[in-house]
Amino acid sequence: MATTTPPSTTPATDAAQASGVVLSAIAAREIHRIIEEQELDKDKVRLRVGVKGGGCSGFSYLLDLTETQKETDEVFVQHGVTIIVDPKSLLYLNGTTIDFKDEIMGRGFVFGNPNATSTCGCGSSFSA
Repeated sequence: MATTTPPSTTPATDAAQASGVVLSAIAAREIHRIIEEQELDKDKVRLRVGVKGGGCSGFSYLLDLTETQKETDEVFVQHGVTIIVDPKSLLYLNGTTIDFKDEIMGRGFVFGNPNATSTCGCGSSFSA
């Protein structure tokens, strides 16, 4: 007789949350490094991801480490990083992948946003 495994009661993570904001393992390592370098409380700090009006293409990406979480924030946990996104930003960021590049020409976080209709040359702003 075959046995079945009961459904998991743990929060969905990683690829299962592709409908939200996805953080790559490399980006998560960099976030953990920054948290440690700044001597922040890893159990309380959250990565706030958002957008604001401005930039050369219309919207700019926001990344911030914070301990403040609003009741209305969407929460995603990936690679040990708790990500929070306000509902308005999520409209523009749904399905976005955040990666980290460390190359000769520069280092920084890179956004792969399927909602962007165009981006600027530096990759830090977009239009939707």
